[in-house]
Amino acid sequence: MHIEVLKSKVHRVVVTEASLNYVGSLTLDEDLMEAAGMIENEKVQIVNINNGERLETYLITGKRGSGICCLNGPAARKGAVGDIIIVISYASMPFEEAKVFRPKIVFPDEKNMIK
Repeated sequence: MHIEVLKSKVHRVVVTEASLNYVGSLTLDEDLMEAAGMIENEKVQIVNINNGERLETYLITGKRGSGICCLNGPAARKGAVGDIIIVISYASMPFEEAKVFRPKIVFPDEKNMIK
């Protein structure tokens, strides 16, 4: 049996841009992605703390050290610049492995830099 568990999370990152006229996705600073063990095109869930919206999309690598967190395409309708979001990724693994697995959790500061 396989179960889906939390793989990694960027907790309380600030939305810096919202670009409606884009195909879709979330652009995230490469430093944050790397620290959380996330990769480009990985499916993620976004939870908006400000308005309660939840959505699924994929990641695009943003410029390293830029602090970028940009909601693209339809995702731009689910949040605004200044909103605080949580970016979550999950992994499927055997039950016994899941019991000992420890996710990577990143807590950026107010400028989306790693503390």
